[in-house]
Amino acid sequence: MTANRAGQPAEPRDLVDVAHLVTAYYTGKPDPDDIDQQVAFGTSGHRGSSLRTAFNEDHILATTQAIVDYRTEQGFDGPLFIGRDTHGLSEPAWASALEVLVANDVHVMVDAEDRYTPTPAVSHAILRANQGKISGVDDLPADSGLADGIVVTPSHNPPSDGGFKYNPPHGGPADTDATGWIAERANDYIKAGLEGVKRVPFAEARAACEPYEFKRIYVEDLANVIDLAAIKEAGVRIGADPLGGAAVDYWGAIGEHYGLDLTVVNPLVDPTWRFMTLDWDEKIRMDCSSPSAMASLIAQKDSYDIATGNDADSDRHGIVTPDGGLMNPNHYLAVAIQYLYGGGRPDWPADGFIGKTLVSSSMIDRVAADLGRRLVEVPVGFKWFVPGLLDGSGPFGGEESAGASFLRFDGSVWSTDKDGIILALLASEIQAKTGKSPSQHYAELVARHGDPAYARVDAPANREQKAKLKALSPSDVAAESLAGEPITAKLTEAPGNGAAIGGLKVTTESAWFAARPSGTEDVYKIYAESFKGPEHLAQVQEEARAVVSAALGQ
Repeated sequence: MTANRAGQPAEPRDLVDVAHLVTAYYTGKPDPDDIDQQVAFGTSGHRGSSLRTAFNEDHILATTQAIVDYRTEQGFDGPLFIGRDTHGLSEPAWASALEVLVANDVHVMVDAEDRYTPTPAVSHAILRANQGKISGVDDLPADSGLADGIVVTPSHNPPSDGGFKYNPPHGGPADTDATGWIAERANDYIKAGLEGVKRVPFAEARAACEPYEFKRIYVEDLANVIDLAAIKEAGVRIGADPLGGAAVDYWGAIGEHYGLDLTVVNPLVDPTWRFMTLDWDEKIRMDCSSPSAMASLIAQKDSYDIATGNDADSDRHGIVTPDGGLMNPNHYLAVAIQYLYGGGRPDWPADGFIGKTLVSSSMIDRVAADLGRRLVEVPVGFKWFVPGLLDGSGPFGGEESAGASFLRFDGSVWSTDKDGIILALLASEIQAKTGKSPSQHYAELVARHGDPAYARVDAPANREQKAKLKALSPSDVAAESLAGEPITAKLTEAPGNGAAIGGLKVTTESAWFAARPSGTEDVYKIYAESFKGPEHLAQVQEEARAVVSAALGQ
């Protein structure tokens, strides 16, 4: 039996053939009647591979025209900021999008250096352009030059994938009303053989775009959200690994602009990601929360006070400390919340709530209660945090998959999409201002609140079963106890905002599990946590499978 190669360097057999990938982008034609080849927006846009005819030129031409139609219908007539990451399919898709946008007379803003643009830099640009025009998600005046944006990225997905996501004028991920409308219109265009899709040659499109200094503007504004002077004064030694992603130019610029002791651990960009270590399933995946994918940076942990990683579009963060290695994302979120609300941001609104997804650790619940702060628990998806970040009522929003953002020092909005760069820098601020690493702070939280065991596992489910799971009601769950404790709640709606979970969450006094279908694979995910230790967690997971199987009629 071959040993698992997770955490080992990628080998030639693991690498995607980039020329073949790009050729497939231009030559593959999706079957409009094949659901796996249609445009479908998940929590972060449309994703797929050209090798599976799920991310091809027709998809992007049709989706871009649909976005143009949507922004016209909504009255968004300002500039559109577009950025791309370093995936092999990102530049071809970016080029296709420009051809359609310019053909439709959209004022397009592209990176002035013709380089890569992190997702948070696009969100920051949209909000900067719309400053003074909107104060909330529902406060969108018509015909006032509102800006929006597109980010061409599949986030941390493998090198063979492409991704395309739309951010409306509030700067965050589009909600399901918008993405559903865009996807339906895009699929109609594909079915019609792209009739109605406007397009000009790339040279004409590129010449019509206006350059925007994404990097300079974002980097110079960072001092309003992170105490970079304190980091410099404390001499925190930072190792930043962009994992070959869009932050590759940003980290060097941050270190230089603010005089930090900062080393860009790996400045290489290669669409095969041949320098990565393999993820848990032996695939190349730029998941900065995965110990396997981050193995090379973890090996260097003693060289820095704080080492950090980002995924390909820099909307996620990974934190490595000499004393703790790679922090579990839930652990770091709890530490960040304790620090920010516990005195780190004295000018934030005193009644500002803490935002978390319902599959994030209950340690956050205990930290929030200890701080005397209201906790707002929402479904999976960063879009749910946008209103609170935009109007200042929810200064911090974070999700278990290592994505978060927070307000500026003065309580005004910074970004309404996940920002892995500021979360990575916050770790250094915590080290500088407290003299303790984030992992030391988490040990203190454990001593105060208990030590939760947390895990996520996947179980097989076909399309019909996933649909049934998504439509469950509390009455479909017959069980009255879980792992020896009475069930205290059976949730199919998030307690923070009443929105549908798209699955099920069951809680007891000291444990919980949540089950929800995957948007990209034939599995459902079971998240579970117990404050009674790993053995009790295993019991929770076992009974969770039984509860879900019974509800699905398996």
